[in-house]
Amino acid sequence: MSWSKLKQQLESFLCPALDGRVEYRATGYRYLPDKAGLCYISVDKKDVLRMSDRTSSIRWYGAEQEIKNDPDIQIPISDEEMEAVRKDTKGNVPEDRLKVIARNRKISGYAKELLTAQASLSKSNFVATATKFLAASIEESMESKDILLNILALVDRRVGKKRILNMSGKMKLKHPIVQYFYELRRSTC
Repeated sequence: MSWSKLKQQLESFLCPALDGRVEYRATGYRYLPDKAGLCYISVDKKDVLRMSDRTSSIRWYGAEQEIKNDPDIQIPISDEEMEAVRKDTKGNVPEDRLKVIARNRKISGYAKELLTAQASLSKSNFVATATKFLAASIEESMESKDILLNILALVDRRVGKKRILNMSGKMKLKHPIVQYFYELRRSTC
């Protein structure tokens, strides 16, 4: 599918409040076929997400330690996760340390997911992911670990106000760019 047709289809799914505010753009290099072009999403004529670009205003993580040390990331720990740590340590660890161990385990997995998701953003992946989004259900896109699928689903008109307001807990565990688009969409509800 050509870029212009794909862009037209994606923009036809934008919610009415974001129509004209959110744009999908791409550059290509006609004489350099081995060099991928640049895809980006802009909001109010300002580039918000450039695929594989660390110069955007959204925080991109370079290492697992950055994610672990980021004070903005709050990871909720469930009783089942605490019980799993208690079982693994055979009860030899004080209660206050159990929560620290459970949090560290969970944030390590979260960090790996974030770094993997960040690494997958590029123009060819954008086109493939956008095509996948158009063919998949909105629920699949919302539950996916793919950053771009989450963004496309959040700005979609098929996602209603009630669903947007009910997903605030899930959004705490998403990449900062997904949280940005969630807040953008929530502000239009």
